[in-house]
Amino acid sequence: MRIPKSWVPYIANRIIENLLKKDMIEMTVSKEQLLKEAENLILDELMVEDRLNEEVRELLKKYETEIERGKLDYRKLFEMTKQKLVKQRNLVL
Repeated sequence: MRIPKSWVPYIANRIIENLLKKDMIEMTVSKEQLLKEAENLILDELMVEDRLNEEVRELLKKYETEIERGKLDYRKLFEMTKQKLVKQRNLVL
């Protein structure tokens, strides 16, 4: 994640406040519930890249011996694999 988790409640609050102020949303639940859901959505979106990186690491474990022998460049292989998954899944990082 590229921003600290401690910033998420602040960001969620600002978004909700701005949407309410501009009458772009109508509350059907309490503000606390709305903020909690917004925080969860933001965290989930921010963690997409973290989950993808972990998946790429798991995929590359298959090639651990070749990487250790110097036959493959881990960083290059990591980036290539990550970009391929991003393209396949239409992810926005």
